[in-house]
Amino acid sequence: MRPPLVTAALLTVAVAGGGCYGPLRLTPSDHATVLAEQQLEAEHPAAPGPYEVRRLYYGSGTDRRRPEYRDSVSLVTETVDASKLVSLGATAKERNGYWGFTPKEFPINGRAWYPEGEPRDGRPFPLVLIVHGNHDMKDFSDPGYGYLGELLASRGYVFASVDMNFINGGIRNENDGRGWFLLKHIDAFKEFAADEDTPFFGKIDFDRIALIGHSRGGEAVGHAAAFNRLSRYPDDASLEFDFNHGIRGIIAIAPVDGQYLPTGRLAPVENVNYMVFHGSHDGDVTSFHGLRLYNRLEFSDGGDYFKTAIYMYRANHGQWNTVWGNKDNGPRSARRLDLRGLIDGEAQREFAEIYISAFLETVLRDDPNYMPMFRDHRAIGGWLPETMYITQFESSSFRPLATFEEDIDVTTGTAHRVTLRGDSLGVWREELLDLRSRNRPTTSSSQENNALRLGWNNRVAGDEGTVGAPASYTLSLPVGLGSEWGLGGTSRLDLQLGAVEGRPAPRRPEGEDENQEPSRAGGDDDETARGGTARGEGDRDDEEEPVDLSVVLTDVDGESASVRLSDYGPIRRPLETAVRRRNDAESFDNQWELVLQSFSIPLADLVEANPDFDPARPREIRLLFDRAEAGTVVVDDIGFSVGRSDR
Repeated sequence: MRPPLVTAALLTVAVAGGGCYGPLRLTPSDHATVLAEQQLEAEHPAAPGPYEVRRLYYGSGTDRRRPEYRDSVSLVTETVDASKLVSLGATAKERNGYWGFTPKEFPINGRAWYPEGEPRDGRPFPLVLIVHGNHDMKDFSDPGYGYLGELLASRGYVFASVDMNFINGGIRNENDGRGWFLLKHIDAFKEFAADEDTPFFGKIDFDRIALIGHSRGGEAVGHAAAFNRLSRYPDDASLEFDFNHGIRGIIAIAPVDGQYLPTGRLAPVENVNYMVFHGSHDGDVTSFHGLRLYNRLEFSDGGDYFKTAIYMYRANHGQWNTVWGNKDNGPRSARRLDLRGLIDGEAQREFAEIYISAFLETVLRDDPNYMPMFRDHRAIGGWLPETMYITQFESSSFRPLATFEEDIDVTTGTAHRVTLRGDSLGVWREELLDLRSRNRPTTSSSQENNALRLGWNNRVAGDEGTVGAPASYTLSLPVGLGSEWGLGGTSRLDLQLGAVEGRPAPRRPEGEDENQEPSRAGGDDDETARGGTARGEGDRDDEEEPVDLSVVLTDVDGESASVRLSDYGPIRRPLETAVRRRNDAESFDNQWELVLQSFSIPLADLVEANPDFDPARPREIRLLFDRAEAGTVVVDDIGFSVGRSDR
């Protein structure tokens, strides 16, 4: 049974001798309404499958520290030379002495779970590998994903948890080595599947492969996807690559980003399905760094791909791995981290089982039934652990109208001849989004993503009680765009949006000269009256009214149709996140992470609202701020998904 969430904005917990603890701060949970329905009619992806599960170890057969990889290996592997990718630095002598080998003889060790018998669908089993991140190298991490191994093998996957403990602890910039190692493990499975004396003989489909990584391993899967297409190592071309494995998807769990920079740049990744998830109360990777790869991942070859990001409130870093547990950053971390607000570890791993299994069914088995849950987590409200989530989604069918990346002109969109305008806005600017934490000096503290900030106040200054016409933000589309893009009833209007703190000052009365002294109402200060915000972003005001708005589309004949945005996902302000035991020990500018929610509006819904509206010929998209008197939102990636209702 899952524990109920805290339902107070500020919960003070009395702790015996708890002078080190401040009040426990949690955003009130809205799961009772947001997760109230189970809309998706599909098999539960975390239910055990029909196969009996078998297990084995593969490895060097000589490992002095790991008896399972010395005495219990069923399949013996050759060592590999990783010396050009992994440097042990000053710790080399000590580490080599402990392990009994150097980077020139790193072992290919792993524990595998696999289905008993023949594939029931007539196709060989897909292959899934997972790699852990950095942890105490003597507290072995690879057993901690057994819960995934048991589930996925029962559902017809060959699953292996890769041993890279000998790379852990005290080494920096080694994530290229982790990525390369994953590809070498795939090489090993190809040898297994070609040997009739192994249980994998002829049973693995090497065109259906997925890689999963946790923490530094979450960065490594991106490097593996990039290296898989390269012929040489970017930082030393004398090392040749010859992989080209059939990697269809990568999954990053609470990843870092930018610890390894090939040729000094963030690793480019393209043409692969991607899922990333992160916990709000992660005490190790304290910000959602996986959004950076999400933002730079490109779909360029015309294939059918998607990417999704899920932010789970009250999840931490370690509970995705049963060895690591809830004490992020090691056994002494409970002295620094506030563990009281964490979700139960079993519930956190249940979330992982649901999303990982559904992603693999979608990507490796071409099952479209789970796609709605990646667009909108509310579709599986009956399955999810009772907490709050924020989801982002984009498919390769997405055609951008405005991403706010291409230039500094706030009046032009991304697509040719798309123009942007605001009416009665107190705030209108494009800006780089920050992460809440600071990464190493070699990488940025930003999300590597620009977005749009809009603020409005429909109240008129100096005339108390008067409310003007709703403020709005409009995208004007060129005539013929609908025909050029093939828009129609199966298309969707997509955008990302999140509410933030602050409300602009009341607007100037109509006709008031901008150069004259502004009118004042309600005690607003000068900055606010000039169109600034009444409160800073870092301030919290739980009494601010909820934010909602209308999305209005108008076609070339002037027919308009409107929907309420909150019907397509929750509109929240950032969720309260205090990780440290003492509030004065927090090292972040904000006690929250700004993660935008994706909204996907079927154009068929607009036709339902107005049957005369023509979805094939849109002329204008308007965000109409008519459902909240004042507020501020951040908006990104406005565009259409064209012609694919399921993917």
